[in-house]
Amino acid sequence: MPQNTYDVTIVGGGHNGLVAAAYLAKAGKSVLILEANSEIGGATTSVRAFAEYDAMLSRYSYLVSLLPDQIISDLGLNFQCLSRKISSYTPYSRDGRDLGLYVARQWDQETADSFNQIDPTGAEWQAWQSFYNELAVFAEKIAPTMLMPLQSRSELKAMINMPEVWDYLMERPIGEVIQSRFKNDIVRGVILTDALVGTFASAFEMQANICFLYHLIGNGTGEWKVPYGGMGALVKELERVAIAAGVTIKVNSRVTSVTTTDSKATALLEDGTEISAQYILSNAAPQTLAKLRGTTPPQSLEGAQMKINILLKALPKLKSGIEPRLAFAGTFHANESFSTFEAVFADAKIGKLADKLPIEMYCHTLTDPSILSSELQDAGYQTLTLFGFHTPAALFEADNEDTKARALKAALASLNELLVEPIETVMAAVEVKSPLDIEAEIGLPKGNIFHKDLSFPFREDAQRPGWGVETDDPRIFICGAGAIRGGGVSGIPGHNAAMAVLAAFQID
Repeated sequence: MPQNTYDVTIVGGGHNGLVAAAYLAKAGKSVLILEANSEIGGATTSVRAFAEYDAMLSRYSYLVSLLPDQIISDLGLNFQCLSRKISSYTPYSRDGRDLGLYVARQWDQETADSFNQIDPTGAEWQAWQSFYNELAVFAEKIAPTMLMPLQSRSELKAMINMPEVWDYLMERPIGEVIQSRFKNDIVRGVILTDALVGTFASAFEMQANICFLYHLIGNGTGEWKVPYGGMGALVKELERVAIAAGVTIKVNSRVTSVTTTDSKATALLEDGTEISAQYILSNAAPQTLAKLRGTTPPQSLEGAQMKINILLKALPKLKSGIEPRLAFAGTFHANESFSTFEAVFADAKIGKLADKLPIEMYCHTLTDPSILSSELQDAGYQTLTLFGFHTPAALFEADNEDTKARALKAALASLNELLVEPIETVMAAVEVKSPLDIEAEIGLPKGNIFHKDLSFPFREDAQRPGWGVETDDPRIFICGAGAIRGGGVSGIPGHNAAMAVLAAFQID
């Protein structure tokens, strides 16, 4: 007779659900993960996207910054992330010349020379260093709080004790400080990208501030690293640790409803099976959880990014003359000036797809070729992961396939104007995922990679203390990206939900 009663049931087998399960099982709780799809991992899987090529691509999530070292240590994960020497490269043209802004992860002479080329006065590089030095101190102070009970707004502000930085990050639109401290449109755009990844917002809307904050505070450094072996390596390791701790995982197990009483929570499966537990954790989006409970879903921005995965026969050459292995090793920005971002956002809001999209991309295999077979490595193949900005789900609703084709053309147009020859000349295979595809395949509402709008990592002073994972039902917690301090590949909401549930067990 199969077991149908557990201490904790987790709906959804994404990386956060696995983190929560591992913590709870290590604390002696019986835990069941119910995953609707045929494999666990959600947005953090690696897949053979192109059947004819032995290449395991991180189809959705692709870089790691927010995953705390503490979680890796606590759970005993054998998982490695690799640093990139280059932070970013942004080609641009001036006076008929093809140039580029090169930014190393650690400031060096080449970076200084690149800034001096874009602004011979030196004002831009001085502003850059001052700005990011402030953010580094801020990140170092706020990062440890991510694995603690939520502090109130006033408590966190006092603890950090950087009132000017707090003001421009937490109180005023990020576009204001970018415009006031930087003069060059390209430099402004490079900074703004971190405020817009997965976020359909203007630089002058506070939602952009929250996105920017999360992109700068990971592990107190904000460094974005390459997962060795691809994102699927993290899932495999979390699965190993969870199973070793006693977690039961069931795939092809779609939950159709969640109900509770004063003493238990019940998940009903598609096949009619009822699973009882003392608590339920939802790794699904809050909108999905609301449907399962029969309550009103929270309002949220729709997803606004198109993901393109490309397998290349070789890296393309750039008109600026930079070595391609340098240009694509970090984050490569194309058509991403501040003014372009604002113009494309305004057009997208009224249903217009840009002729040339702002895009950013990076080449995983320059840092970690292990995701390719030895044959592909020897032949010189590379991967290219491309992220298209301001492509909200609404643009695709009338005709998803036709709009994807037009969006792909618009994305490649932005890239090709920077290349000696079109990217198509070295392209072996390509796949395009719209926000609607992302929703259909991994259940993210309207393709929102954060499940719902990101939240600042604190509670308002009048709100009840907690971990940011609580719902209006004491038997149900959120352990996915939709929690406060969720979003990104972090494991943070999984950890925090586990801590909240363990505290609830003590009260019971």
